[in-house]
Amino acid sequence: MRYVPLGPSGLEVSEICLGTMTWGQQNTEAEAHAQLDYAVSRGVNFIDAAEMYPVPPKAETQGRTEAFLGTWLKRQQRDKVIVATKITGPGRGFDWVRGGDLAINAKNVQAAVDLSLKRLQTDYIDLYQIHWPDRYVPSFGNTFYDPTKERPAVPVAEQLEAFGAMVKAGKIRHLGLSNETPWGALEFVREAQRLNLPRAVSIQNAYNLLNRSFEWGLSEVHRNENIGLLAYSPLAFGHLTGKYLNGGKPAGARLTVYPPFGQRYDKPNVPPATAAYAALAKEHGLTPAMLALAFVRSRWFLVSNIVGATSLEQLKENIDSADVILAPEVLAAIDAIHLRFPNPAI
Repeated sequence: MRYVPLGPSGLEVSEICLGTMTWGQQNTEAEAHAQLDYAVSRGVNFIDAAEMYPVPPKAETQGRTEAFLGTWLKRQQRDKVIVATKITGPGRGFDWVRGGDLAINAKNVQAAVDLSLKRLQTDYIDLYQIHWPDRYVPSFGNTFYDPTKERPAVPVAEQLEAFGAMVKAGKIRHLGLSNETPWGALEFVREAQRLNLPRAVSIQNAYNLLNRSFEWGLSEVHRNENIGLLAYSPLAFGHLTGKYLNGGKPAGARLTVYPPFGQRYDKPNVPPATAAYAALAKEHGLTPAMLALAFVRSRWFLVSNIVGATSLEQLKENIDSADVILAPEVLAAIDAIHLRFPNPAI
């Protein structure tokens, strides 16, 4: 396992990060602990969660993921594991999370951090991320910025002051962004510099063979501001394993169990693009998942690739991808497919 600096934080994280959003809904506590034990045995030191997990989000399950992680974490040597979690943002109707008051302000940041710490059974969070911006931005499959959808938002400076108080209290170590735009990332950098407040060290956005939008502007932000990518959905909700091709609905698969949850990938060019990548993988003796995960790892701006699984078999294949290096001709073939089907699932 290779370890990569997490921006300017001083932390080094495994290039494979264990994602957790199925825990508490598709995975039991025992299964979650088995995944954690296996991942750590393979050199993974980076775990990513969120206060709103598991997904799809429900009032009756919210917080279980962190709780499952917490019952495992209390038995570990804490400084050997880098724990990331996220604060839920406003605008998506999750009124069961902390009573529905989700503005990213001082009161809510403190409440969210304290509740996460309690569930995680730890004294501090290594990386605390804003799950999506407090302000309106098009996200989760929406692509066009619509000024008429703007809403009142907490100023970035005020958000940073709230996170700064948590850093000063020793409750969080570093700040991260998620589902953020180039303008937003740079605004967080500018305000942090202006006010001498915590600087974002990472950005967790979707990145995969079907969605390479990070390359447009955020890769330049990373190059100049050292805010590296934590790539989520590297398998595009399982589409890039090929299991949903030709109308496939495998028993127990996420989009079989929760079909409306994958609307981001319910777009016309997703199946032909997926089929082309699967054929390329077969041509070079790889599984489609291996090709997809190795591609994400090949990107110069990647810090860590967040993989999730519902079984140990899936997790083993995902972690094994850390040993796959794609040949130049394979990368060239990927780019050729991308020219035919550019970003079908942004």
